[in-house]
Amino acid sequence: MAIKAVIFDLGGVVLDSPLEVLARYEARIGLSPNFLNRLIAQRGLDGAWSRLERGKMGMEEFFDAFDAEVAAAGGRISSRDLIAEITLDTQPRPPMLEAIRRLRAAGFKVAALTNNWLTDGPYAERMDLLRAEFDVFVESSRTGLQKPDPRIYQVACRELEIRPEEGVFLDDIGRNLKPARQLGMTTIRVSDPQAALGELEGIVGIALQ
Repeated sequence: MAIKAVIFDLGGVVLDSPLEVLARYEARIGLSPNFLNRLIAQRGLDGAWSRLERGKMGMEEFFDAFDAEVAAAGGRISSRDLIAEITLDTQPRPPMLEAIRRLRAAGFKVAALTNNWLTDGPYAERMDLLRAEFDVFVESSRTGLQKPDPRIYQVACRELEIRPEEGVFLDDIGRNLKPARQLGMTTIRVSDPQAALGELEGIVGIALQ
């Protein structure tokens, strides 16, 4: 079946990786590597991070709740400072934006599919600018669904008006790719952006770099 659409994760794909920000923050304040990611995974849907990303918790409430979760796990952070660093340091990757523009010019539909949070200020302004680059923009904070929940991938396909088999999905996290593959999408794991774009070129048949 012919590919009609390409779906991009944002952080770690179109934007610099927030995981790198987390790692730098942990190292600077003396937390063990991957402390925060492990905590977020352990807390699951009930945790403050997941609730923030699904629009179930506001940012001010999140700061207190996540600080408390970290403290209960034996750490100490300022969630306010952490979110400010993520907002500042996750900038768009020009090669990815260029690829998105070339895809659209060639007639492919392009979507963003991201776990994010509702906020104002610079982060919201950046999201508004990014929206203009895509045909469809699917956010966990607005749908109430969060990758890797299969339903959020189905939302993206419905809004793109494609079958999953007609889409390619790029993400930097393996567990977010698995549901897409199970639905029938072609998937690309992004560790090196240039290599990922080369792989995508082979699938869509046009130059993206």
